Amino acid sequence: MKITKTTQQGVVICHINGDIDINSSPDIRKTFAELTASYQKKIVINLAEVSYIDSSGLATLVEMLKKIKIYGGGLRLSNLADKVKALFEITKLEKIFQIYDTAEQAVAGF
Repeated sequence: MKITKTTQQGVVICHINGDIDINSSPDIRKTFAELTASYQKKIVINLAEVSYIDSSGLATLVEMLKKIKIYGGGLRLSNLADKVKALFEITKLEKIFQIYDTAEQAVAGF
């Protein structure tokens, strides 16, 4: 798994390439800890290159959302593959996350 960060209109976009599972969740937590340590308030997670998320990956994303809300920040998800989007719907997580079709739409949503 690989994570790259870009910035667009003051919003940090984290592009994740690879599965989000028990093995990759610590790397995602580390990246997010760096962003929250600097109180980054606007973050988009681009999941275009993610085809699989397990329960630990979902837990990591929920944890990230909770942490950023503590200091008034916002977290958006974008580019979910059909299989990943179905997982969010089955688990009802689409009700707590703001999900967009593209990263550009997610950035504009702030």
